[in-house]
Amino acid sequence: MVRPHFLLVTFPIQGHINPGLQFAKRLIRLGAHVTFVTTVVASRRMAKTPDLGGLSFSTYSDGYDDGFKDGDDPSNYMSEIKRRGSQALTDLVVSSANEGRPFTGLVYTILLPWAADVARELHLPSALLWIQPAMVLEIYYYFFNGYGDVIRNSSNDPSSPVQLPGLPLLTSRDLPSFLLASNTYTFMLPTLQEQLEALEKERKPRILVNTFDALEPEALRAIEKFNLIGIGPLTPSAFLDGKDPSDNSFGGDLFRSSKDYIEWLNSKPESSVIYVSFGSLLELSKQQMEEIARGLLDSGRPFLWVIRDKQSGEKEEEEDKLSCKEELEEKGKIVPWCSQLEVLSHPSLGCFVTHCGWNSTLESLVFGMPVVAFPHWSDQGTNAKLIEDVWKTGVRVTANEDGIVESEEIKRCLELVIEGGEKGERLRRNARKWRNLAREASKEGGSSYENLKSFVDEIGEARC
Repeated sequence: MVRPHFLLVTFPIQGHINPGLQFAKRLIRLGAHVTFVTTVVASRRMAKTPDLGGLSFSTYSDGYDDGFKDGDDPSNYMSEIKRRGSQALTDLVVSSANEGRPFTGLVYTILLPWAADVARELHLPSALLWIQPAMVLEIYYYFFNGYGDVIRNSSNDPSSPVQLPGLPLLTSRDLPSFLLASNTYTFMLPTLQEQLEALEKERKPRILVNTFDALEPEALRAIEKFNLIGIGPLTPSAFLDGKDPSDNSFGGDLFRSSKDYIEWLNSKPESSVIYVSFGSLLELSKQQMEEIARGLLDSGRPFLWVIRDKQSGEKEEEEDKLSCKEELEEKGKIVPWCSQLEVLSHPSLGCFVTHCGWNSTLESLVFGMPVVAFPHWSDQGTNAKLIEDVWKTGVRVTANEDGIVESEEIKRCLELVIEGGEKGERLRRNARKWRNLAREASKEGGSSYENLKSFVDEIGEARC
């Protein structure tokens, strides 16, 4: 049987590239070859790409080779990445076939619905790699299929319940932010609608979801016309099934890590450190940063806080500096970036304060780490709902009427998670339960392993 050859294309941001690379590694372990495609600028910024047999890279220009800047038009960017990306993928598929190395299938991540059109025009089987929970896909599906008014009306009354088929009772704060009246990312809704329309052009489209069967059993089966397949968590093997100890990083980080934080963590007692990180995109206001700083100091515990450096060329103004920076550096450690996998697996860690991006959320489950959920936008509110009310592995902060989470609220949540008596112990127990289930799903014979193996076999047989 010919070795399957997959074309994998990701949107050029870290939260898409990292799970994409991990997915590529899984395919390679199952005997496939993978050509990983992203933009020129993303490829340049990747700190350390995996050097694996069976993995090759290809890049194309999205027209923004120096990066997307403040003031650039997002709608124009989405139009350009579609136009240029479609041509680049077409050229790559045709040239590979002419060279006797045809692709078996094409897999693409969220925000690239045009990739499915390319695959269909070239008669190539395709699948969407959905890098958010299945529940978020369903909310988007219902929004465009009969429940748009129900969801829109919830924006007017934050306490108004939103009941969608097969999902827990929601309120507006549990919904993806792109569906709310406050959404300023106007290009997102048309792109998401295009994504769903691309899927509906196929009969029973394959959607590979970065989740696992035990984590979202109902959500994976909720939309009958879609074939949702749990193949996650897409986390390096060294921290999950242990089959490949050398697989201990994603390889797609677009920021350079500090080096001395592990030595600092080593000096701290077991389960004592609060880890605070808001991901690779989110920019918090100065007021919110000050409240977090005060909440951390008032908690009286050591903390490791990731505060990203300003973008290249930007200077930190005096008014941007935290008022209590000296005290913060005395009580904790601030770094511009770190390996989150290394930190979450460290025995000194006791709590994760997270923005609830899906990659971070899954990593908290893989490491059995209870969390303080601090969502802001996109799918993060839905992920926080799952954390607090469905999986019960953390508590969610509540913002004041101005949208700011105050220091007292931060301190309250930290104390609940780290100390919290019976409730804190219950959160830690649930976190350990999901850690074990995630590892069970990923090992050979587990649900995610078998689901992905079946997908590869099915695509391979279809092309023979």
